[in-house]
Amino acid sequence: MDSHAVWQGVLGEIEVTVSSSSFTAWFKNTKLEIISDKEVLIIAPNIFARTQLEKRFHPQILEALAHNGINAPSISYNVESSNKKPRVNREVDKSGQKEPAKPLILPSRKSHSSNLNPRYTFDNFIVGSSNDLAYAACQAVAAHPGEKYNPLYLYGGSGLGKTHLMQAVGNEIVKKQPSARVLYITTETFVNEFLDSIRFKKKGFSDKYRNVDVLIVDDMQFIAGKEKTQDEFFHTFNDLHQNNKQIIISSDKPPKSIPTLTDRLRSRFEWGMAIDIQMPDYETRCAIVKAKAELSNTELDSDVVEYLATNFKTNIRELEGALNRLLAYAEMQNFTPDLAAAEGILGDIKRNRPQHITAKQIIDKTARYYNIDVKDMCSSRRDKFIAMPRQIAMFLLRSELKMSFPKIAQELGRKDHTTAMHSIEKITKESLTNVSIREQINDIKDKLYVH
Repeated sequence: MDSHAVWQGVLGEIEVTVSSSSFTAWFKNTKLEIISDKEVLIIAPNIFARTQLEKRFHPQILEALAHNGINAPSISYNVESSNKKPRVNREVDKSGQKEPAKPLILPSRKSHSSNLNPRYTFDNFIVGSSNDLAYAACQAVAAHPGEKYNPLYLYGGSGLGKTHLMQAVGNEIVKKQPSARVLYITTETFVNEFLDSIRFKKKGFSDKYRNVDVLIVDDMQFIAGKEKTQDEFFHTFNDLHQNNKQIIISSDKPPKSIPTLTDRLRSRFEWGMAIDIQMPDYETRCAIVKAKAELSNTELDSDVVEYLATNFKTNIRELEGALNRLLAYAEMQNFTPDLAAAEGILGDIKRNRPQHITAKQIIDKTARYYNIDVKDMCSSRRDKFIAMPRQIAMFLLRSELKMSFPKIAQELGRKDHTTAMHSIEKITKESLTNVSIREQINDIKDKLYVH
């Protein structure tokens, strides 16, 4: 059994169930060695990743291995060494019992790391109507770092390509200027390192982030509510910006919608350009499937491509995860994937996912639930019995379809997208404290997903 093919199938399945930052932080550069039918070794790039895989993700890994042909294995976790063959650190069997720990093999230190994934380039990024503006802005930044769109702020739902685009900028800059100091981090990493620097009185934290030419920060929404961290990032931002260093940020929401974000930090995020990345359309999803399959030296029939593009449309990560699972299974069984195989292998994922819904269905169902006319809900009327359903419809368009604020405003007959932003923020807060509103939202969702 091919260890690489099995692990690619496992990663494809796990990637659609965890956050982008978690997958990048803990599963990137991991490997699988199949020792026997009942024993496997998972190799992590460092001690931190090994600990997380073992403590947090063991049940998911166990389940994903079973889905990919390895049932009830004893899983060993270890850290990779550049000088020695990996040795088992400790074993975790299917019951979760551990053997006594053995000495760890620590990875070799590197003098400098940009944390960039070399696979994320402009060449293998699929451009469509949902991301063409973001793509063009990223190319402009790569060509003139620190001069155009500083900061560049990309926002949108999970798995839409924000990380790929940001790292493509970094890789392009390093390609043209090998001496450029580029650093990619997640906000979680920044927060943890800042807290460690305070707790253990470590020196060098500020220098690490301020002595770079390009700082790329992913998942900025996680800085919400962390006042001291926001202060530190504010000063880091100012130092870099004043020295014409490029700053690139991503988040799942625009600066105005990040709760408890300080005004001075919010205003700085809005200095440059903020761009919404939306869900890819059908044509873009087809192009993504074809391109990713070609990278695996596989040519898929058009009906297989269309099946994947039609049934996995929530985000790119979900689409790629389904494709990876199909290709890995086909490689293990030594056959060319066709439509029947795709339906058989991926049918369980499709059945466990909600059926696709449209903006029109959400608006219609919401209007019907409150017994009002769709025309009234999309009109300029501000009556309370119309305004509240309109706001809830906007909330559902955002939460269920991840639509951009301008698109949501357009669907509800609004000219200004800030109306949608304020409405969604209002309903989000009320749904946390108002049981009645929360129940109404859940009732509408139930009606939306009735088969």
